[in-house]
Amino acid sequence: MFYTIADLVEQAKNYPSVADLMIATEMEVTGRQKEQIIALMERNLTVMENSVAEGVMGVTSVTGLTGGDAKKMDDYLTSGNFLSGETILKAVRNGIAVNEVNAKMGLICATPTAGSAGVVAGVLLAVRERLNLSHEEQVNFLFTAGAFGLVIANNASISGAEGGCQAEVGSASAMAAAALVCANGGSAHQAAQAVAITLKNMMGLICDPVAGLVEVPCVKRNALGSSQAFISADMALAGIQSVIPPDEVVAAMYQVGRQMPSIFKETAEGGLAMTPTAQRLQKEIFAKQQ
Repeated sequence: MFYTIADLVEQAKNYPSVADLMIATEMEVTGRQKEQIIALMERNLTVMENSVAEGVMGVTSVTGLTGGDAKKMDDYLTSGNFLSGETILKAVRNGIAVNEVNAKMGLICATPTAGSAGVVAGVLLAVRERLNLSHEEQVNFLFTAGAFGLVIANNASISGAEGGCQAEVGSASAMAAAALVCANGGSAHQAAQAVAITLKNMMGLICDPVAGLVEVPCVKRNALGSSQAFISADMALAGIQSVIPPDEVVAAMYQVGRQMPSIFKETAEGGLAMTPTAQRLQKEIFAKQQ
């Protein structure tokens, strides 16, 4: 069992990969057999694949507040007339797709939460084409992401209500960045640097859902979190390191979350949720439900 990122990096030296360390940890903590643990993660992967596919086809949320943007991104990709890299844009499309499915009350895999479920899934399903990842490697991607997410959850937070959106989309993006590094042949140390780079950039991100719903700005934040994961991973793979050690970055994120006013922690009492348009939309949505 590891309790810090430093522990994770050190213990990973005794295993073929971070994924193998995470599987061993799950076996120790849950008492399940390796085959059971892998089967559960395979189920998560299937749910991710289905939610991306459904979202890209085009869905609309229960409230009508969000929907259809994943299909727009897919059409934009098909046009070939885009500015960013194709793999990153596919991750953006996928991230939107998952969260649009979540907003329509569809089945998604919370990674690490429902509000941030699009990032890891979106990144994995985009990069598996680029890196030609096998089924086993895709499952290992998720175990790697989970290993770093476990440390963040135990030492800071993955809850928007407790730590703001930095704790949700920020953590998801950091998890995806770490998994990307390892999937591309990077070391556990480099993965840890990707985590630190990501969390530093997303530190202080508030949680300000319009009408208290996991739609605006959540869907688009998953898109941007997906793109951040790729940039952080590439920086780490290039040899760039965080001046502040990863565990200290996680601790700083925790402190920022504790000091963040409650209006910025999922209460819909601050930020975008208090704009005139958001207030109008909230009244319209609740009026329909009466």
